[in-house]
Amino acid sequence: MEFFCYHRDRLGSAPLRQKLIEEHWSYMDRYAEQMIARGPTLADDGSPTGSVHILRLPDPAAARAFAFDEPNYQAGAYRDVMLRRWRNMLGRTMWDFAEGRTGGNRYLVLGLGPEQSAGPVLPKRQDELIAYGPLLSDDGVTWVGTAALVRAVDPDEARAVLAADRYADVEVHNWVFGGRPA
Repeated sequence: MEFFCYHRDRLGSAPLRQKLIEEHWSYMDRYAEQMIARGPTLADDGSPTGSVHILRLPDPAAARAFAFDEPNYQAGAYRDVMLRRWRNMLGRTMWDFAEGRTGGNRYLVLGLGPEQSAGPVLPKRQDELIAYGPLLSDDGVTWVGTAALVRAVDPDEARAVLAADRYADVEVHNWVFGGRPA
């Protein structure tokens, strides 16, 4: 099963996250083989605003353990967590993205609260998609939104990956490839 996990930072939690950086990395190292995509979301000034992890896990209980046992979560660094079943419509990981880690701006695009019950539709142009798939109910049946990681010129181009008329709200966040620094 695949899961989308987005930990959103609590305002002012950067010093706490920095203090826990090695515990965070050690925790994430345990899940390296299951990762489809990962990386922080950032404010316009480059400061962290959250952390995205898309990964394969055996079941919802394992996904909840991943999300809520994470050291930053346990210490109170996050204001909330979005944890949803997800389906990898591209069938690859971020490391398979042809353009690699560099070049262009990267974004997390979340389409939430669909107005229609039909599932997500892959955009015609997929060469700029790093990860793309539906956010699903806990049982994996009901579509509740879409999450995409995309390379784009600017936030407006990133937002255009999702057809706005299919969602109650579309969020766009600066995002970068994650992983333990070398």
